[in-house]
Amino acid sequence: MDGSALIVENVLVIGAARSGVAVSRLLVKMGYHVLLTDQKEILQKNELESLGIEVYEKGHPDSLKERQYAFLVKNPGIPYTAPFVAYFVEKKIPIYTEIEIAFRARKDFSYAAVTGTDGKTTVTTLLYEMLKSEKPALVAGNIGTPLSECALTAENQEYAVALELSNFQLLGIDTFAPTVSTVTNLAPDHLDYMDSLESYYSSKMKIYEHCDPQAWFIRNVDDENIVHFAQNIPCKVIDFSLLRKDVDLYKDDTYAYLHDQILFKLSDLKIVGDFNVGNAMMAACMAYRMGISLESISRVIASFHGVEHRIEYVGTVRGVRIYNDSKATNTHAACAALSAFDQNVILLCGGKDKHISFDDLKQFDSKIKHCFSFGQTQDAFQSIFTHQTSCQTMENALKKAFDCARPGDVILLSPACSSFDQFKNFEVRGEIFKDLVAQLGGEAI
Repeated sequence: MDGSALIVENVLVIGAARSGVAVSRLLVKMGYHVLLTDQKEILQKNELESLGIEVYEKGHPDSLKERQYAFLVKNPGIPYTAPFVAYFVEKKIPIYTEIEIAFRARKDFSYAAVTGTDGKTTVTTLLYEMLKSEKPALVAGNIGTPLSECALTAENQEYAVALELSNFQLLGIDTFAPTVSTVTNLAPDHLDYMDSLESYYSSKMKIYEHCDPQAWFIRNVDDENIVHFAQNIPCKVIDFSLLRKDVDLYKDDTYAYLHDQILFKLSDLKIVGDFNVGNAMMAACMAYRMGISLESISRVIASFHGVEHRIEYVGTVRGVRIYNDSKATNTHAACAALSAFDQNVILLCGGKDKHISFDDLKQFDSKIKHCFSFGQTQDAFQSIFTHQTSCQTMENALKKAFDCARPGDVILLSPACSSFDQFKNFEVRGEIFKDLVAQLGGEAI
């Protein structure tokens, strides 16, 4: 320090992906001196250095350990056990994710936050459509756009934010306090990252930890894990169920209700599966708490056709309906997809091993005409389904599915695994699947 009256604090940002670059720029705007480091080349290096950011690429030099920091900001995907990060954990230096920094910068925004194992993106997307029908709105977080990027670009404007949060992002918050939040469900996931299943479930509960009493938390009482882990909730609890009517948010055969208020008519909902009825109910309740009218909620429900890569209807080839559920990166999500269909499902699954059991899929064996599994876990489904064939790639699996399919069948890509063995992410896997359907379907006609 130079002894001047103004002492500029250092912040170290680890990871220069889109969120790392955005939060670095935001931190500069907030008055911090930023050091940014990444194992890879940083393409925006010159631009960032022109802002006064110290950029360290192609590795983390030991000299960075010798500096004093107010706090660190870590890319959510980098484990706390990574040696460079673990050094600062041991030194007890606060480590946040960009969500926390963006919240500190833009407390004038109102936040509706969604986490859970499955359904996050559907709830968040539907919620965003409802919010933007009546007010300036943004959608951010795990859904694709860093919240820091929104905080940077939304000048002098208050926004309602539909925010999808992963447990990785929630691990790095300290004051974040949404107006309304929910945990959609809890099922085994990310056991390749977290210490234990209990630590994964507990991390989701940070979503309401700092809420004030006027905020709402929607608690899914159908999920025994949520009931067990959602404790000491500091805000108003809205209990939700698809099965019971003695709760706050419920349904009958015709309508979804919040207390005695009709939210929407169930028959207006276009997306398939009971779980999607639940997703719509949570989104509608959150939108209502954010000040959206019942008229707008009903109108958006009736016009919403679902989220890309989540039981997305791709087309019909020779009488065979084809669905892209690439977003199903765990067993529970694949079970949800399979529950939406009756019979004659040709299932394409497999991918990177997340050390999650596939046993829950056995309950659908009678629905599965054939399973063609691919990727790293291709052989793991031999003991799950009576009719199963292992394939090297998704393309091989789809070709075999086309050969096997007859009019009235369903071909469903629902991998139950992450994509990182053969694809950059689940979005790329889904896009490639749709391209293959177009190519192979054309040949099959």
